[in-house]
Amino acid sequence: MRAWLGRALARYLGTPGRAAAIGVPSDIGSLARTLKPGDVILVEGTSRVSTAIKYLTQSTWSHAALYVGGMPEHAVGGDVPCVVEADISEGVRAVALSAFEQMHCRICRPVGLDENEVGAVCQYAIDRLGQAYDLKNVTDLARYLFPTPPVPLRWRRKMLALGSGDPTRAICSTLIAQAFQSVQYPILPSIETLSLNDPGCHDCVEQVLHVRHHSLFAPRDFDVSPYFEIIKPTLSSGFDHRALRWGLAPGGAVLNMARHP
Repeated sequence: MRAWLGRALARYLGTPGRAAAIGVPSDIGSLARTLKPGDVILVEGTSRVSTAIKYLTQSTWSHAALYVGGMPEHAVGGDVPCVVEADISEGVRAVALSAFEQMHCRICRPVGLDENEVGAVCQYAIDRLGQAYDLKNVTDLARYLFPTPPVPLRWRRKMLALGSGDPTRAICSTLIAQAFQSVQYPILPSIETLSLNDPGCHDCVEQVLHVRHHSLFAPRDFDVSPYFEIIKPTLSSGFDHRALRWGLAPGGAVLNMARHP
């Protein structure tokens, strides 16, 4: 009974809600040309669970996925999977970029990783394909039934880690956080400032990083992290505002469409 109820809850939470996306849908072709293995793709979802996550994290982003490159061995039909994500209904799975068609996306790229480290991050996620969300934990799923719970801001992030057991391990940002932590790459670590015991430098301090528990990470953390570069395909492909073609302004007036040499 609990498993049946869990599957029903997952289907309900995964269906589109009343909230609309704020951002402009990304062009899949531009995404494909820009992405590199190890990139994190943030997605602005419109499902019921997405609405809850965006409220709890006070962010545009409700989902995170890891680009790992082509995986023809997992292909179904004509699409070749190249992204690993954790879905609330299907668990950790491999999908093609077409899964993000008509969705607002952002690319967050880790800086400084060498080829072996990028490979290790991607392999960590690939090795967990098939890991399932524990749909028997109804309490863990039910937290998303209330998209705007009346809780203080400082407690909202902790609501994402409610349970912190098997169900939480298949949450999108948790999976990716663990992948980067496996090569000791920082996302949003806790920082402790210590005074150095140096008689010649009274004001010298040292910063020590502490790993934040993976269950506390949310998609927005990759966006605000100082260690990930924000990549925008429109700008990367050579944006020229002079080449834009404008339509009619409100009221029917023709906008200035002069082309500069």
